[in-house]
Amino acid sequence: MPKVNTSLGSAKRAKYDEFYTQYSDIEKEMNAYLEFDPDVFKNKTILLPCDDPEWSNFTKYFAQNFEKLGLRKLISTSYAPNSKDVDDLFAPTLFETESSIFDPKKSETNGRIFTLTRDVNKDKRVDFKDLEWDYLQGDGDFRSQELMELRNEADVVITNPPFSLFREFLSWILEGNCDLVILGNMNAVTYKEVFPLIKENKIWLGATRNGVGSMWFEVLNSAPDKTGQKIIDGKKYQTVGSSAWFTSIDHGLRHQPLALMTEKDNRKFTKIDELKESGYQKYDNYDAIEVPQVQAIPSDYESVMGVPITFLSKYNPSQFEIVGASDNGAVPGYLKLPHFKSHNEPYVNGSKVYKRLFIRHRMGAK
Repeated sequence: MPKVNTSLGSAKRAKYDEFYTQYSDIEKEMNAYLEFDPDVFKNKTILLPCDDPEWSNFTKYFAQNFEKLGLRKLISTSYAPNSKDVDDLFAPTLFETESSIFDPKKSETNGRIFTLTRDVNKDKRVDFKDLEWDYLQGDGDFRSQELMELRNEADVVITNPPFSLFREFLSWILEGNCDLVILGNMNAVTYKEVFPLIKENKIWLGATRNGVGSMWFEVLNSAPDKTGQKIIDGKKYQTVGSSAWFTSIDHGLRHQPLALMTEKDNRKFTKIDELKESGYQKYDNYDAIEVPQVQAIPSDYESVMGVPITFLSKYNPSQFEIVGASDNGAVPGYLKLPHFKSHNEPYVNGSKVYKRLFIRHRMGAK
């Protein structure tokens, strides 16, 4: 699903803001959950509020693996074409125009819903060929009553939502008491609406997160050329910031302990010049030490440490406790100077440090 304006109901989405998740990236992430629990999707209803089921690799993956995953029902929805500003991409396909329920007017103004529950074509398997579709009553906005009812029916919501509406979309899912697997920007971990959920282990990062540039999304070939693009088999792909999966479904990487050295050994063997020369520095405005890189977390430090947000890709909740964050109102109780520099960003020797999570070792887990 592409990035949209904050007023989706009254404004069209920005042109060339269509980003499609690759099938291989979806498969890789889902495999991590299945390896941890082979029955994780068994007898579940999955809702995919996608950009368009015919284009979406989310729909293709779950439809093709319907029986393997043991799904009860698959629901996939789309936005109405006139909510987009990319007319050349969303003309009706033959799949739609040759259907007995094709309606030229609804094709422009209404979203669509695809469902999969049974062997429609009687080939003794349930897969992509058995998807049944109809027009939604409205345009497919996830905030509509129609989509809320579908959310309430679902056990899991899985999609690539608009990054600009990530906070609202996440809240929308949680209101339905669903599990989730969604894509977002890594910086969302410090949002005041998101950080408490991570701190309380209600959501966490997914299994396949390898940093900036690790995920490539297909974009329109007519999209402007820019840094961070490549062409594969005639199709244009682009990275989208520091993208990451956010989920409430467990996976094995969350339970792998991070191997650490002592404070003394870190200083001896580190390749971080400032750490080797000056050791771990205390923040000017927080009662915590600055740890510039995740691998430099000292195993024998018993108090609070500030770490980059990339720490979450290594976070084992049995090994560490997250106690705070440095921005968006999620300020821990150990802020020493509440009015320092008029912001809550951490400072070391008068120099501001980028966003930090504050952690400490769990007793007996070092």
